[in-house]
Amino acid sequence: MCGIAGLFIKDKALEPQLGALLAQMTSTLCGRGPDSAGFAIYGAERPGTIKITVQGTEATDFAALAADLGRAIGAEVSFEPHWTHAVLFVPREKTEIAESWIDNRADIALVSKGARLEIFKEVGYPDDVATKFGIPAMAGSHGIAHTRMATESAVTTDGAHPFSTGADQCLVHNGSLSNHASLRRELLADGIRIRTQNDSEVAAGYISRELRAGKTLGQALEHSLGDLDGFFTFVIGTEDGFGVLRDPIACKPAVMAETDQYVAFASEYKSLTCLPGIKTARVWEPKPAQSYFWEHA
Repeated sequence: MCGIAGLFIKDKALEPQLGALLAQMTSTLCGRGPDSAGFAIYGAERPGTIKITVQGTEATDFAALAADLGRAIGAEVSFEPHWTHAVLFVPREKTEIAESWIDNRADIALVSKGARLEIFKEVGYPDDVATKFGIPAMAGSHGIAHTRMATESAVTTDGAHPFSTGADQCLVHNGSLSNHASLRRELLADGIRIRTQNDSEVAAGYISRELRAGKTLGQALEHSLGDLDGFFTFVIGTEDGFGVLRDPIACKPAVMAETDQYVAFASEYKSLTCLPGIKTARVWEPKPAQSYFWEHA
C-alpha cells in the first residue's frame, strides 16, 4: 500500500520548518506503511564539498570511518552522525575515489550523494524512524518521505525508500512495476548503478538515465509513461526540482495542495492538514499520465 509525502518550499521563511512539517505529514501515513520509512532532505550546500550519506548501524564508529576515508583519499573528511547513518562531507574533486572506497567496505552502504541531498531511511515504525534521525529539526528547500508496506522485496533498510541513483536525485514510489527486471538490465548496461532488487530503484535509475541524457525533469517523467509498465505514483526530487507522476490508470491515491508558500503532495488529504494555510490552499487530485513539476530559480 505505502504512503508518500512531499513538500516543496517556495517561501524561504518556511525552510527552517521543512523537517518538522514533513515529519508531521508522514506521521499520518504510518498505517499505510508500518514496515520502514525514509526521508530525503534537500538542505544547505557546503561550498566545495559533496555530501555522501552512508548507512551503518547504531554501533558504527562514524568518527573512525571519516578518518579512515580521509586518509584513503588524502583529504579532510568531516561528518554529521544521524542514528544509523552519517553524512560525510567530501571535497568535490575526491567524490569518485571516495565513492569507490565506500563501495568496497562491507560494513557500510552508500545511500545518496549530492551537493544538497541527504537521505535517511531505516526499518521501523515511521514515527520512531523520524524521531531517531532527528528529521523534525532539519531545514531545507524541499523534501520527500515514504512509509513502506513491503510487497516486492524483503523488509530491509536497503529496500526502504527513497532511492537515489544519481547525484542530488531521488524517488519514492507507491505501486509495482512489471518490467523492472528487463529494465534493470538495460540500466546496468547504460552505467546506472542499481544496488538492490527493489523495483522502485529501477524507476529511480530510469529517471537518472533520462536526466543524464539531457532531458528536463518534466520530459523524463513524460517519457517514462511509454517505458514503465505497471501501476505507480512517483514523487521525484532533484537538486532544484520536485516532480509528481501517476500512471494512466491512477489506481494509487494522491492529492496535492499549493499556496504562495509551498507545494505539497500526499497519499491522503489528512497528511496535508498540518500545513500552514491549508484551508485556503488550492487542493486537487493530480491527473493520470500528467506530469507535474516545480523548480527553484
